[in-house]
Amino acid sequence: MNSFQYGKPTSLEQVTSFLARENANVFVMAGGTDLLGEIKEGLIEPDLVIDLKAVPGLAYIKKEKDAVAIGALTAVADLAEDPMIRQDYRVLVEAAKVIASPQLRNMGTVGGNLCQRPRCWYYRDARVVCSKKGGSKCYAEKGRNKYHAIFAGGICYAVYPSDLAPAFIALEAIAVIASPQGERTIPLAEFYAPPIVNVRKENVLGKQEVVKEIRIPLAKKNEKSTYQKFIERGSWDFAVVSAAVKAALSGATIEDIRIVCGGVAPIPWRLKKVEAALKGKKATESEARKAAKIALAEAAPLAENGYKIELLETMIARAVVALGK
Repeated sequence: MNSFQYGKPTSLEQVTSFLARENANVFVMAGGTDLLGEIKEGLIEPDLVIDLKAVPGLAYIKKEKDAVAIGALTAVADLAEDPMIRQDYRVLVEAAKVIASPQLRNMGTVGGNLCQRPRCWYYRDARVVCSKKGGSKCYAEKGRNKYHAIFAGGICYAVYPSDLAPAFIALEAIAVIASPQGERTIPLAEFYAPPIVNVRKENVLGKQEVVKEIRIPLAKKNEKSTYQKFIERGSWDFAVVSAAVKAALSGATIEDIRIVCGGVAPIPWRLKKVEAALKGKKATESEARKAAKIALAEAAPLAENGYKIELLETMIARAVVALGK
């Protein structure tokens, strides 16, 4: 580990000022559960690490006139236990509760979870210079690829590990991003960039930008949501496959639906064709499986991860059935 400076800004303006430093590798730390691992593993060599925890007013959950605002430094544990979130946004509670361990949920933040780096074992091995680290190829394509992407691979087959990202995207969340030039907003669905756009990054944050807040629309009375996650280990683990679903229901009939999956692509993966096939249908397992097969026909599994096709169908079916309960 190389030596680096540690910055402890006390305002968002100071944060963006640090980020504006020229010719310096500056990294933002929220809970630190991912960043510190990357430093220890030799994946990054920061000149300066900015600790956001000293900045007041970035940890909150508040209901406003037209949205619920969630500060980027809100602890994952606090998100899972908030009474308003528990009442109106089941998908967020279910996603937050299956992130890591209780200790890590207390340390980890909403913004950090949304901006974490992939867990691909080739990327995490400092000795391997894969395409995501400036190399010429993705070693997973012809190597060990049990946990890798079945959609949108090619340049890089690493899957995006966040549990909160599919849930927030299903809820049509918007990210508020701060920089020295001010603030901008972007749908969270557009926050993530596939490898074909930039293989070295998973999101569209500029060098001088930081996520300040996530905003979600106020819940409607006829809407339900859920998060289904399959993990390999009995204890905490990253999703092998997950499905976040939000739907507007009329009785048992699906009027509108959004399905966003994790563990299957380099970014949270929305299944628009499955959504279209389910509109007007009953929220049943048979209808869900029938619709899921539409998306699965477009999957391109690698040598060791073809099992994800059937698993994804099952996660979608479980989510749709859960909506009807």
